[in-house]
Amino acid sequence: MNTKIRIISKKKVLDDEGFSHMEETTVAEVRAYREGRHGSKKWANMAQFSDATELFQIRVIPGVEITKDMRIICEERTFEIKSTENVKGRKMYLEVLAREITASG
Repeated sequence: MNTKIRIISKKKVLDDEGFSHMEETTVAEVRAYREGRHGSKKWANMAQFSDATELFQIRVIPGVEITKDMRIICEERTFEIKSTENVKGRKMYLEVLAREITASG
């Protein structure tokens, strides 16, 4: 767990004049194990998540639920969370599969 990541949540907020805009809120800043997609057996077994490009493993944060609506910021790159899984059902670690968001244009 040597990579610092920031988990953010986006939500709509109304300003004083009634206009809505998206606001990012930092849910947590933690250390994670990060693994890029490659031809290992682990990635071959996760073929249904073909658009996931990164795997992050983090310790469970008490009182915080990581959902698919959140995003991960790592090394100035943004990742969209595709799925989360409790490793071995022990509620100690979460495995998060994510896809890097790239600007189109």
